[in-house]
Amino acid sequence: MRWNRKQSLADLCTALAEAIDQHDEGAARKAFKAIVKEAARAEPAQLTEALHALRPGLARVPLGHGANMAALAGGLVEAGADPTAALDVLAERVAVGLEQAARFPELADADAAEPTDSATAKAIVERVAAAGNLDMDEASAVTQSWFTVNEWIPALLLPLQQKAGRAALPQRQRLIEAASVAPDRIDAAQWLLGLLLVLDDEPLVVIDRASGKVFEVTISGVGDNFQLHTLLAHLLIGGGHLPGTPPQPDWVAAATDGPLEPAGPIHGQFNLVDAGGKWIWNEGRPVDIEPVAGRRIVVLDPPPYERSWNVGRVYPLMRPEIRLDAVAQEAQDWLRLISPAK
Repeated sequence: MRWNRKQSLADLCTALAEAIDQHDEGAARKAFKAIVKEAARAEPAQLTEALHALRPGLARVPLGHGANMAALAGGLVEAGADPTAALDVLAERVAVGLEQAARFPELADADAAEPTDSATAKAIVERVAAAGNLDMDEASAVTQSWFTVNEWIPALLLPLQQKAGRAALPQRQRLIEAASVAPDRIDAAQWLLGLLLVLDDEPLVVIDRASGKVFEVTISGVGDNFQLHTLLAHLLIGGGHLPGTPPQPDWVAAATDGPLEPAGPIHGQFNLVDAGGKWIWNEGRPVDIEPVAGRRIVVLDPPPYERSWNVGRVYPLMRPEIRLDAVAQEAQDWLRLISPAK
């Protein structure tokens, strides 16, 4: 392979994919090193062009040989590439990988160590083929997925931490189903599932039981209810709409775009309950709140005991949005829908 110092970042990505196709490890290492160097000084348009150039390689590389290419795709997005540029390819590869990997524990030893040589890999594939009455190609796909799909998932986590990426994601339901049943060994699947369940432009009705005030709020990009708790306190107490002590600035920063862990613990100001009176656990997600009359309702009660936590948000690169749209004029219509706290 000839190397030209004037090669663009996109050219280098094409060269990397070709080297991997040809099993040319030396050329692949050289291309990867050059890409990392060029990407550090590239503009977003160049990064996006490079990610487009990587798409064919991402689509055709065997799952077991493409983890570095997938990591590169995620890195380009993190550096500033359009998060949608290879989203469809990554969604397809991860969905297939999760579905295939889920078959492995029934066909082979789920505690088997990852093979380090071709003979060991072949032996595992043969066992999978025999156990499932599969041809060698399918058995190889199942085996590769089991050992490597966990390394592909981060490439999808990066674009999905951007609102544009979540909005453009294809095959969302298929990915939710595949991630939901993924074996525990594929630990990145749970991080993927959390992002797949994030609500964007979701209207909430927030009711302060003590005052009877009702707020219409819209949220996007909130990873869990710990984060929702802090953001509501900042919006409503910090915004002067409710009495109380507003969250400290470093708590708010941890829940938005600052360091994940503030200097001291984050303290809760409410007990969150749903319209039926059941507690909304901080460990859950906004999507878990059952809609009533077409809206998810969050009722604010006084905290029954002191709660604190250390981390402000689950996904470091996901920027949440929370907006107060209105203080409801027809508050009684919403107040009639809520039950006493349980």
